[in-house]
Amino acid sequence: MSALELEEVTKAWPPLSRAVRVPHTEAEYRELVDLVDHLTDEVGENESHPLASVMEVLGVLIEKYEDEHAPELVD
Repeated sequence: MSALELEEVTKAWPPLSRAVRVPHTEAEYRELVDLVDHLTDEVGENESHPLASVMEVLGVLIEKYEDEHAPELVD
């Protein structure tokens, strides 16, 4: 990443960080799930949509939270 790119990311990150963050509480987790629901409505299956990668990142964060906090399903 170039210095210019880093500068751009530094400017863009503060407002984004309110939405794209690692959930540490049930409330933060629910907020991410709601956001992904809205993104799914917007993005759908369009992998070339500008927000598709954000949806993917949020999905990984949600999955990580669920793996750490949801009880295992036992058959």
